[in-house]
Amino acid sequence: MSNAQVAEFMKNLEHPLKKEIEEVRTIILSVNEHITEHIKWNAPSFCIHHEDRVTFNLQGKGFFRLVFHCGAKVKKHAELRPHFEEYTELLDWASGDRAIVKLTSSSDVDSKREKLAEVVALWMEVTSKKEAHTYEQ
Repeated sequence: MSNAQVAEFMKNLEHPLKKEIEEVRTIILSVNEHITEHIKWNAPSFCIHHEDRVTFNLQGKGFFRLVFHCGAKVKKHAELRPHFEEYTELLDWASGDRAIVKLTSSSDVDSKREKLAEVVALWMEVTSKKEAHTYEQ
């Protein structure tokens, strides 16, 4: 669900890939009706059960990134990679509980659309399991 804070942020956003950023927001929000968004790290961030899980990084001019993470608190021994083996071409792992997707153009968004939606859905599912603090399989 979009909110006024994010709508205002997007209205004022000056980025060469603004149209593509809007498209990725639409993809993410369409994955699960329980996903909400707000502004974090000066960019839209997506939450499940009030916990941040996917956040835009809009620092690049010819690209933008999606940072897949597990919220503010570092999870000891978190190793999410085994859950995402079929998405190795999409995810660049920064650590065991943090991955990045880089997007560069409209055609890049289009070509990654299906896999991106799948990864977002799986990330929200795997990282929202309250009992799985270490995200073990």
